[in-house]
Amino acid sequence: MRFLRTWLLLVAMGLGLLPVAAQADDWLATLFPEADALGETHVAPPVTALLRDGELVGYAFETNDIAPIPAYSGHPVNMRVGMDLQGRITGVEVLDHSEPIMLVGIPETVLDDFVEQYVGKSVRQKVRVGLSSQRREGYELVDAVSGATVTVVVMGEGIMRSARQVARELGILEGGGGSGLARVRQDHYEETGWEALREDGAIGHLRLSRGQVDAAFVGTAAEGIDAAPAGREDETFIDLYVAYLNVPTIGRNLLGEAQYAQLMETLAEGEHALAIMADGRYSFKGSGFVRGGIFDRILIHHGGRSDQFRDTDYLRLWNLQIDGAPRLPERDIFILREEAGFNPGLAWELELLVRRQVGALDTEFAGFSVEVQVPERFLALPEPSLGMLEDEAASRPLWVSVWEDRVMHIVVLGLGLAVLTLILLFQDWLVRRPRLTHVLRTGFLLYTVVFIGWYALAQLSVVNILTFTNALFTDFRWSTFLMDPMMFLLWSFVAVTLLLWGRGVYCGWLCPFGAMQELINTAARKLRVPQFELPFAVHERLWALKYLILLGLFALSLQSVGQAEVFAEVEPFKTAVLLKFQREWGFVLYAVLLLAISAFNQKFYCRYVCPLGAGLAIPARLRLFDWLKRHRGSCGTPCQICANECHVAAIHPDGRINVNECHYCLDCQLTYHDDQRCPPMVKRRKRFEKATQLSRKGEDTRRIPAMEVGSEA
Repeated sequence: MRFLRTWLLLVAMGLGLLPVAAQADDWLATLFPEADALGETHVAPPVTALLRDGELVGYAFETNDIAPIPAYSGHPVNMRVGMDLQGRITGVEVLDHSEPIMLVGIPETVLDDFVEQYVGKSVRQKVRVGLSSQRREGYELVDAVSGATVTVVVMGEGIMRSARQVARELGILEGGGGSGLARVRQDHYEETGWEALREDGAIGHLRLSRGQVDAAFVGTAAEGIDAAPAGREDETFIDLYVAYLNVPTIGRNLLGEAQYAQLMETLAEGEHALAIMADGRYSFKGSGFVRGGIFDRILIHHGGRSDQFRDTDYLRLWNLQIDGAPRLPERDIFILREEAGFNPGLAWELELLVRRQVGALDTEFAGFSVEVQVPERFLALPEPSLGMLEDEAASRPLWVSVWEDRVMHIVVLGLGLAVLTLILLFQDWLVRRPRLTHVLRTGFLLYTVVFIGWYALAQLSVVNILTFTNALFTDFRWSTFLMDPMMFLLWSFVAVTLLLWGRGVYCGWLCPFGAMQELINTAARKLRVPQFELPFAVHERLWALKYLILLGLFALSLQSVGQAEVFAEVEPFKTAVLLKFQREWGFVLYAVLLLAISAFNQKFYCRYVCPLGAGLAIPARLRLFDWLKRHRGSCGTPCQICANECHVAAIHPDGRINVNECHYCLDCQLTYHDDQRCPPMVKRRKRFEKATQLSRKGEDTRRIPAMEVGSEA
């Protein structure tokens, strides 16, 4: 479709119906200020050339034509990107999207401000979306949009991935990234000691006992040859150390100023010096080394190749100047020449070969390796090549980066869910301690509003249900839902609790807007604000309203998910939680009105209007257990205490708890165990007190008939 649109545009321009300048003025001045005209449109890749005075200065392309990445809605955000001939982004324009968070609420100018941050970025840079506290070395950080993190992360990845692909296919930048070799920072020096370098990994260490070497030859023809005598297996065979000397902090500390300066003068451009030092009965050089030969007991493995040293690569290391060095009588310097292509930024290995003669001409050998990685602070690392960046993007799912950026959010949410799980599992123990129960519940509701809602922006919505349902029938991808770790974890927890406890766990404990209403009502009751309750018959029929709203939204979503998301604004969650009331006055008035009503009628919105609650109640009918206890034969007939005190009126007059409407506040369980208010428990307490009084008078309590006051269900 876009190709057809572009073709028609070019035909119209060619016929003179639409002048080029007029078309360019629509977006060209913003996308590429230095260009003054559109040029040829390419098919592979689908880009449009941008000209200045007839000369090519850059390209424009749409991200959906190059690298479409599904966002939270399941559809990609399409953007037009301008890029110059050096691979720098000159402008970005948002063309269309289907993101729920952006359809109503967050203004489009927020997205414009976000993509503006990419102007000037190069395709060679590693760019990530996050908060200022998430800065990571080697990355360029662009600020996220509060309340739309998933959307902007996908947008940022779409911009950079499509720009790199265009740059590679058009040959703007070849795949290399300069030499690709790390350079030693000659201006960086730290005075330090032997142990500090060892702990930093700058000095590699390999210690072998005679027993370890003998074990390496077990099963070979050399088994038993030159073996350690019994009882001497732990003797040192070789105690070997290796270090990369070009780094000033390593070389100058090990060799001293004069010896290091002399070594650096000896090295040519691209050459690297290694110090190999050892003590023990085995020599890493070997007694068979002759002038013109090679050192056949040591190998250097690096960058996919192996190198041995010749006599011309050998220098004597006269002494060690560093404090704390052990006694190392065998110590030498070996040079890796330029043709070896040694990259100090990569890990490398020294392999020590131990040979044993098994015949006149035959030998067996065993290899032992030590790996060394030069600390990054001593090096200037190269810019990543396009190939490296594209390979990293292909091998690393986008959602992984999002989860890494939100580790602290995930940990705090995980702890909160763990606490709630303990509350639910040990509720029978907890409700016997009313004061502790009230403190825990109030504290958790505050945590839900402040952290889950306003800080982590993890308010679930009926939009999530509609999006998930639509994805099941179209193009389901787990990666889409993994893009928001907080929402994914919450939904996973809710799915489990629906089966175990029902809808009430989320609605009563984890919904930020529901928690706001409950906290407001609690404060209102303490201030003795009058409470208004509808007759149960009316209340029971109003329950159906939220199910009708859910069905209406679902029917709309079958036609258009985007349209259903607009009508889903019946939920005040976006206004009160995600946008923290920073919105148009009509939305704010609606949210504030619902919160104000909750001061007189607790959770009015949750009880009668909330389509999310209705959506959770339907699968909750499959719950496996009934955890809430009742006194059979007593609750509801005649006792109505729990029914009258249930703040969401989820208890029928006959004492039955409607789990579909219950918010699991545990208030009825507090009453269930209260021997001052619950009639069956009062009878039990009085019977016990009477029995105690009689026993104190010395009367035979066995004459008192047992009274069954009801059993627990």
